Amino acid sequence: MDASSGAERFSTSIIMRQLWTVIGVLGASLVSAHGNHAHGPTAKQMAEPVDFRLWLHIAMEATAWGILFPLTMVLGLVRHRLHVPLSAATVALSLVGFLFGSHHGGRQFMHTVHGTFSTLLFFSLLVQAVCGIYLKLHLQWSGEHRVRPWVLGVHGILGRTYPVLGWTQAVFGIATLQRWCNGGHLGQCLAHYIMGSAFTAYSVILLIMLKCGVEWLRRRNVAQEYLDSWVILIWGIINTFTEHQGGPWTHKDLQHTLMGVVWWAGGAAGVWVSRKGKRSVIPAFIILLTGWAMSGHAQALMLSTQVHSLFGYTLMCAGICRVIEVCFVLNDRPTGEETDDIEEGQWFKIRVFQYLPPFLLVASGTLFMSATDEEMRWANSKGVDHVTWGLIDFSIAFVLFLWMNVLIDTYIGYGGRYGLTGAQSSEETPTTQTSLGSYFSLGRQMAQETMQLTPQPPSQPRSASTPRRPEPQPETQHVLFDEDDPFDDDNGPKH
Repeated sequence: MDASSGAERFSTSIIMRQLWTVIGVLGASLVSAHGNHAHGPTAKQMAEPVDFRLWLHIAMEATAWGILFPLTMVLGLVRHRLHVPLSAATVALSLVGFLFGSHHGGRQFMHTVHGTFSTLLFFSLLVQAVCGIYLKLHLQWSGEHRVRPWVLGVHGILGRTYPVLGWTQAVFGIATLQRWCNGGHLGQCLAHYIMGSAFTAYSVILLIMLKCGVEWLRRRNVAQEYLDSWVILIWGIINTFTEHQGGPWTHKDLQHTLMGVVWWAGGAAGVWVSRKGKRSVIPAFIILLTGWAMSGHAQALMLSTQVHSLFGYTLMCAGICRVIEVCFVLNDRPTGEETDDIEEGQWFKIRVFQYLPPFLLVASGTLFMSATDEEMRWANSKGVDHVTWGLIDFSIAFVLFLWMNVLIDTYIGYGGRYGLTGAQSSEETPTTQTSLGSYFSLGRQMAQETMQLTPQPPSQPRSASTPRRPEPQPETQHVLFDEDDPFDDDNGPKH
């Protein structure tokens, strides 16, 4: 064994020992966390106001999980040079916020799922950080070629789940802060939060497919409604067999169960009708039916009944707008299937009306999540009417909708290719743009410069019955679900 090989192994051993030391220290700090919550606070401690450290905890974790982690995920997908430093700063911010939440004064809480889930998130952050450090070090040892793909896979999966995990923990945190969803209220809390989150997630999926999934759907000859119908079918089956928890049937049990039957029956019909890339209005009609049913869903409080009605009307509008989009705006064609000529490398056209269904779904989800029994009783005790409550929910929906579009446009602007016709490869596109403030125009600039550099054959007009099938292009490195190594300094462009 030569001296250089021995030195490399020695340095590798030192680095690995340092990593395990960090793991041990952080794990030890975790063991002692939340110790003051385990003994059970007194009624006086639970009635105290929220102190400054707890507010810092809320602000830090909201910033980390609501803003920074989603942004770092997008920057990681496009291999931006800010991904690593921003990830490190976000992890540090979250860990400091975790300490504030574990050792605060003022109001104390019983141990809840929010505290348990925070422990799981702590370990996930630890694993994510260790994986990122390992990938960035580019260690040279005999098992590197076998270990690195696994480490890269774990790092990528955890990163893609953080927006969902952050959303879930935020919901748990709000319920913990207000002492909601305890005892007999847990079931209806779960129903509202899961269903409301599902509508919001549906909006995210629609926006992703609308803006950067057009080419992906086109290549697989799959309609958006085909995917929607499968989700509705599966969810309907689950809902049918979980709404009734035993005992005598009530009117509400029957309504909720029948709604599940409508979903799986309609979902099955939608799967059949929308196969082979055909458009369908069945998922939109199921959304419309769900909104109609919820608009007449009587509640114990008048305020709750009015908010549920507003949720139902908003969901009905989302379904109607989706029908209009498919039937009259797109004329049964997928997004980008135009009757006029579209050249390779251009952005697929998105009409203004197409933004309405995703936004209304976000608003519907926000309204439904805010309509639990305890939330409505709290709002009623403060003298809040349904108009004020609805304006608050719509304001939150606009903020969420804005942030969704910013993240998706960031991905597109820094190299996401699926919003472009022809799916131009990264080797044909400029990569000198580095400013976050200019990503909105980057994609169009890339397409225009590509058209100037690459001669294109004259394209023929096409009709709705004969959709254009672009020629296969080399796979770009900037894809939504890319498995290449973003930590490889020789792999992909640097932004």
